[in-house]
Amino acid sequence: MNNKKYDVITVGELNVDLILNKIESFPEIGKEKLAEEMTLTLGSSSAIFASNLSSLGGKVAFIGKIGKDSFGYLVINSLNKKRVSAEFIITDEEDTTGLTVVLNFDDDRANVTYPGAMNNMTGEDVTEDKLSQAKHMHVASVFLQPGIKKDILSIFKRAKKLGLTTSFDPQWDPAEKWDLNLEELLPYIDVFLPNEVEIMKLTGENSFENAIRKVSKFGKIIAVKAGSKGSYVYDGNVISHMPAFLNEEIVDAIGAGDSFDAGFIFNFVNGKSITECQQFGNLCGAINTTQAGGTTAFTDYETIMNIAEEKFGVKHFA
Repeated sequence: MNNKKYDVITVGELNVDLILNKIESFPEIGKEKLAEEMTLTLGSSSAIFASNLSSLGGKVAFIGKIGKDSFGYLVINSLNKKRVSAEFIITDEEDTTGLTVVLNFDDDRANVTYPGAMNNMTGEDVTEDKLSQAKHMHVASVFLQPGIKKDILSIFKRAKKLGLTTSFDPQWDPAEKWDLNLEELLPYIDVFLPNEVEIMKLTGENSFENAIRKVSKFGKIIAVKAGSKGSYVYDGNVISHMPAFLNEEIVDAIGAGDSFDAGFIFNFVNGKSITECQQFGNLCGAINTTQAGGTTAFTDYETIMNIAEEKFGVKHFA
């Protein structure tokens, strides 16, 4: 479509996940509990999005910040294995790479995150030189990145000035303040990608349908993830619901929303219709649940589509 080096440049948080499974019960003050399984892996919603988009065939680069430590090495090595370019990732020798401890107990889980270096990335790190090498910019997890949150409007204005299309997945706000000025921000965002709870929190509405209507006044494409109910997309004219591809043998749902984002944006940057974007987003979210973790099911396009056919009866989708 053009001669840009990358299809998508992702601006987001980078951390390692320490996942503890098969815990006898949740921790209690003054007591010690045992876990039967431990996994140390690349974490962060932004990294899952970038990795899975790359596995689908997109050319993806990442702007983030890590420490010069063993966790930082794991982050870079994991992204490289997924063919995500790390050339724009900043290594801070005076800081440490972020870590999330994930405690899985039956169908529930609890997370504790140490932000580390991701706390210190700002809009100044998202330079015109970096952005100009891509067709599309995706920003995620803004509430985990105070420096990026502070500069979020200027980052999107910069991308649009350079001619990029843009997308934004706000993710959860740990402080639960939900202080984003969507009326000011959304005119610079081509695809807004919250889930149903997040859009209600951000708008103060008591239903996500009302929340979509509220932001539709100043938004462009609004794609709301609704789990097993599928997704709802406002295309500038109407709100369209599309059922989920249901997996009867879910392994886990870690990263399913990020995989929806990856499928939607993969089709979006390739000029597909909004309906095709929504369908492929739903499909990628479902494929995510067929294997453990957020990226395991996404190796390469052929393998991904084999899963689509075997599990969901879908052929030649995208």
